[in-house]
Amino acid sequence: MRGYFAIGAERISKQVNLGNLTRSAQAFGASFVFTIDAHRKLGNPPSDTSSAKQHVPYFAWTSIEEMILPENCRLTGIELVDEAIDLPSFRHPRCAAYILGPERGSLSPEVLRRCDHVVKIPTRFCINLAVAGAIVMYDRVKTLGSFPPRPVTPHGTVEPYPEILGHGGIKRDNGSQ
Repeated sequence: MRGYFAIGAERISKQVNLGNLTRSAQAFGASFVFTIDAHRKLGNPPSDTSSAKQHVPYFAWTSIEEMILPENCRLTGIELVDEAIDLPSFRHPRCAAYILGPERGSLSPEVLRRCDHVVKIPTRFCINLAVAGAIVMYDRVKTLGSFPPRPVTPHGTVEPYPEILGHGGIKRDNGSQ
């Protein structure tokens, strides 16, 4: 998968959520984790059973103005608002930083103004912050990864992707390129 991603939260207040989000970020291959105006710093939450903070860089910014993202990194808000794009219809940027709102609130207007995209998970109501983060990261890996299409039926066989040769060439069944 080309590109990179990061995930973080604004005004997060529960250490267990930050630990779970960071552990999931490590598992899904995030390049870094961040918080903005967090009520809690990462520390050593018991929910981070993989010690992710030793493997994934963590940035703790005090405000959105302080946050510096790499060039061409698209800030993508995850928020349950009408004007947001449904996650199943969203095309993830190659380089993205996903930001979730606090446990008992929404992304601030300042953060929403800075976002290049706002995406919502199509649920009936808000879900847990760390769960929402894991869903977004899974969707990114699923849509941008090199996975074969799903079979038409539950017991159908999964067809392997064609072998990729250098410079975008695909090996065909007859051996031609």
